Amino acid sequence: MMNVTIEQVHGRVPVTILKLAGQLDASCYLDVIETSKKLHSQGTRDLLIDMSEVTFMSSSGLVALHNVALLMRGEQPQDPEAGWQAMHAINRDVKNSSGFEAHCKLLNPTQAVRKTLDVTGFSALFEIFESREEAVAAFI
Repeated sequence: MMNVTIEQVHGRVPVTILKLAGQLDASCYLDVIETSKKLHSQGTRDLLIDMSEVTFMSSSGLVALHNVALLMRGEQPQDPEAGWQAMHAINRDVKNSSGFEAHCKLLNPTQAVRKTLDVTGFSALFEIFESREEAVAAFI
């Protein structure tokens, strides 16, 4: 079960904080994507994903993060139920990364989630912060 809370804060620009708590897996990843689509349609352009209470993240969670990043880039997200196509798209993005996502950052992932991010190469896509204040200030 995933608990999601949303908070609006202001740094140099308005930032939406999406706090996830619980397991980010096949049971809830579509909800995370839908929530992000709704936020984007309501004007969110800079998103900080607080992962400090995510206890586990599966490959479905990676698909969710990738789709959220695509949304914040202004690109069309992958069909999250496309299976291996979604995973190949993630792999291409990781390999072709020219730096961190400008409009989607991660806050304080747990040790288990951080390991998943490191092993999959997502640490090269997402700027990861331990301090909420530093993360909010990093959006320009």
